[in-house]
Amino acid sequence: MNLQKNSTWQGYLRPDGTKGIRNVVVVVYLVECAHHVAREITLPYRDEAIHVIGFGGCYPNAYADRMMRMLCTHTNVGGVLLVSLGCESFNRQRLFDTIRESGRPVEQVVIQDIGGTRAAIETGRAYVASLLEAVRHVPRVTMGFADLIVGTVSGGSDATSGVTANPAVGKTYDALIRLGSTAIFENTGEMVGLEATMSRRGVTPALQIELKRAVEKAMRYYTVMGHGSFAPGNAEGGLSTIEEKSMGAYVKSGTAPISGLIKPGDRPPVAGLYLMDIVPDGEPRFGFPNPNDSSEIAELIASGAHCIFFTTGRGSVVGSAIAPVIKICANADTYRRMQEDMDINAGKILTAGVTVDELASEILNKLINTVGGIPTCSEALGHQEFVLGYKSFEPIGPSCLPS
Repeated sequence: MNLQKNSTWQGYLRPDGTKGIRNVVVVVYLVECAHHVAREITLPYRDEAIHVIGFGGCYPNAYADRMMRMLCTHTNVGGVLLVSLGCESFNRQRLFDTIRESGRPVEQVVIQDIGGTRAAIETGRAYVASLLEAVRHVPRVTMGFADLIVGTVSGGSDATSGVTANPAVGKTYDALIRLGSTAIFENTGEMVGLEATMSRRGVTPALQIELKRAVEKAMRYYTVMGHGSFAPGNAEGGLSTIEEKSMGAYVKSGTAPISGLIKPGDRPPVAGLYLMDIVPDGEPRFGFPNPNDSSEIAELIASGAHCIFFTTGRGSVVGSAIAPVIKICANADTYRRMQEDMDINAGKILTAGVTVDELASEILNKLINTVGGIPTCSEALGHQEFVLGYKSFEPIGPSCLPS
C-alpha cells in the first residue's frame, strides 16, 4: 500500500490549536419544541455549510449535555447558533459559555422571549448570516495524518460486508495507525463471541480486562432488553447469526494494538487505535433501542472524529452533520444500483479480482481527497442525519487509557 506519509492538506485552525477539515456553522435546537424553528432558520442557506443538530428531550440528561458540548466545539465547527424554546431543562447558558470559551462565535435565540416562531426565525437568520461571515475569516493551516481522527461504522450489513468492505477498512486503519493517526471503532454489541480475541490486543493487562468487560456488558444489556444488533435485512442479505455478523464487523478494527477504551464524548489523549463503548452503564432501562447508525456516527464525532468510514452491503444512504461520511459499499450489485450514494465499490474484491490491499489504498486516497475538501457522495446529496437520545455512562477509569 502506498502510505503517502508526507501527504498534507489545508485545514481550519481553531483558537485552541486544534485543526478541522470542515468549517461548518451548526444551528442547535435544545428541545424538540424548537426543532421546527431551527430548521426554518437554515432554509435560505441550503447551499452553505449550515448543519442542524439537536436534542429532542425536555428532561435533562448528562450524556446529552456532554455530547452537545463536545459537538459544538468539534474541530469541524466554526460557529454556533443555539435555538431554545425557553422552558426546557437543557442548561443553555452553560453550553453557550462553553462555546464562547472555545473562541468560536456563538449566538442564541429564545423563542418564548423573542415573541414566537416568526420573530425567532427572522432573528435566527440574521444571526446565521453574521456567523457565516465570521467563519470565512478562520485561518487556514497545514494538516497531516498525525492531526487526523477517523471513526468507522457499519450499517445495512450483508454476507459480503465481512469479506470485502470491512477487511479493507481494517487494512486502512492499520495504515493510518502507522502514519500516526487516531482511529476509533465501536459497537461492542457486534463483537459477541470475539471478546477474548479482541481483549488480547489491549496494550496493558488492565485494558485487556476492560475490553472484555465492555463486550460482556453489551451481551447482558441485549439479553435483558430482548434484542441484539441483528436486523431482518442482515438475514435477507445472507448473514445467519450475530456471531457471524460480529466476525465481519470486528475486522474493521484491523490488527494494530488497541491503545484504549473510550465512551461517547471522550477524546483520545494520544494517537492510536481505540474502542468506543456505546452501551449505557448501569442496569438496562427502556429507552435505548438497537444501536442506530446515525447516533453511533454522532458519538464518534463527539469523540473528535474528523471523518467517518461507513461500510454497507445492503446499501445505506445516511450521511452526517459536522463530519463527512465516506460510504464503502461491500456488495457490487448494491453499488451498481446505488452508485450516486456510494464512494467506494469494495465489491470489486469479489467480482474483479481486486485485492484487499488495493482496495485499502483506494480508501486511503479517497480519505486524502475528502479531508482536503472534496465532498463525499452523502455531502453532495445534502445528507445531514443526526440522532441524539437518552443514555447514561460512568466515567472511564485510568486502566482504560494509555499510561
